[in-house]
Amino acid sequence: MCGRFTLTAPDPGQLVKAFSLTPSPDVPALPPRYNVAPSQTIATVVRDAEGHNHLTPMHWGLIPSWAKDTKSAAKMINARSESAAEKPAFRVALSKRRCIIPADGFFEWRKNEDGTKTPMYITLNDHPLFGFAGLWERWIDPESGEPILSCTIMTTEPNALMQSIHNRMPVILPPDAYTEWLDPAQTDGRKAAGLLVQFPAERMTAFPVSARVNNVRADDPSLIQRAAS
Repeated sequence: MCGRFTLTAPDPGQLVKAFSLTPSPDVPALPPRYNVAPSQTIATVVRDAEGHNHLTPMHWGLIPSWAKDTKSAAKMINARSESAAEKPAFRVALSKRRCIIPADGFFEWRKNEDGTKTPMYITLNDHPLFGFAGLWERWIDPESGEPILSCTIMTTEPNALMQSIHNRMPVILPPDAYTEWLDPAQTDGRKAAGLLVQFPAERMTAFPVSARVNNVRADDPSLIQRAAS
């Protein structure tokens, strides 16, 4: 799964370049975030019908359009890539509402032999910006009539690096897959799911960090510093 991630250097210019955003004064200067958690508002990249990529804030935890309330969102922070095409909560979004979630690292908890867990920070080599594969939905609040945009991060089987940490990992898209993943003309969910593969282990690194990351209120650079072993 993927339950925490970082976006520590979200410079607008870098975001525009990395995700082919339509240059605009509206591309926001996002604050650095060292401990992004479920239920928070996160930045996503979506493509409109004219083929323009935009940065769009969304609630992390998908709310299906047919849901009666928002209670299910906490259980839908991730979607399994192997079964998303069959699941009622995800299959339409996989066909019509795909997004990319910018990040530069994520956390996972490695279970130790004594039953304790060690938080691990995982990044790509050289710590560049990258994009998780995501799905999004628009839900209308039946009381207020206001729309809520929400999203989920796709997961897959772990690669060689992640196998010793967890039995799942988020889908990290290679940049050359961004265009196809976001293409609104691609409405075959099963074909789109073909892009949801393991990122190469040799291009990733992982190291232990402070247990302070367990606290969702903690959000500072010390969270991504290597912990003393």
